[in-house]
Amino acid sequence: MNTSKMNQVLVVEDDSNIRRFVTINLINHEFEVHEASTGEAAIQSFESVRPDIVVLDIMLPDIDGYEVCRRLREIDPSIVILFLTARGQDLDKIKGLEMGADDYIVKPFNPLELVARIKAIMRRMQLTAQPQRQVLQAGPIRIDMIANKLYKHDIAIETTPKEFHMIKAFLEHPDTALSRDELLNLVWGDDYMGDPKTVDVHVRKLREKIEDDGSKPYWIETVWGLGYRFRKEGP
Repeated sequence: MNTSKMNQVLVVEDDSNIRRFVTINLINHEFEVHEASTGEAAIQSFESVRPDIVVLDIMLPDIDGYEVCRRLREIDPSIVILFLTARGQDLDKIKGLEMGADDYIVKPFNPLELVARIKAIMRRMQLTAQPQRQVLQAGPIRIDMIANKLYKHDIAIETTPKEFHMIKAFLEHPDTALSRDELLNLVWGDDYMGDPKTVDVHVRKLREKIEDDGSKPYWIETVWGLGYRFRKEGP
C-alpha cells in the first residue's frame, strides 16, 4: 500500500464513457485517479503507480478482470481490488471474490455509492495501519497487525486485505457467534451496502488457508441460521 498518499485509485474500464464518468466523480471527491482501458495497460500502470485501490471491470478487450486480479495479487498481495460486475451475474460476483477481489459493485451503479465504498475501504485501511494491539493469537493461528501478516505454526500465510480484516475480527471476538451482518460491519464498515453472501465467500477462502481440512473446519465454525464462530482453543 502506498504510504505517502492514501487516495490513489486505478480505474480499469474499457468503456470510455463509464471510465471517464467514474474518474470525474472520484476526482471531485479528492482522489488521485489513474486510468486504463485494457488489462495489460492496467498491469503496466499498476507497476508504475502502485495505487491503493483498483476499480476493475471484469469484461476487458484483451485479458479479463479475473486474470488481471490474479496478476496484480502476485505483484502486491495487499492491494485492494473492487470489481465492477454486470447486474444479476451472481456467478461473476462469487468468482471475483474467490479470485481475490475485496468487494464488488454492480452496474449500473450510482457513482456516489462507488465513492462511499472506496472511502469506507480507505478508513478501514487507515485503522488497520494503526493497531492498538500488535499480536492476536488463538492456538497456532496468529496475526501480526503491525506487519499485516497471518501465521499458522509460525508459517506465514498470504491473505487479501479483506481476509486479513476478517481473521482479525474473529480473533478479536473468540468463541463469539457473529452474524453475517456483524461481520460485514466489522470488516467492511457500518456503511457497507453490499451482499451478505460476500462473508460466506471470504470465510470459505480463509478456511482453505487456516484449516487442516477446509471441508471439515475446526477453527471457523458455522452457526446455522446466524453466521460463524471462531474457536479460541485448539483441539
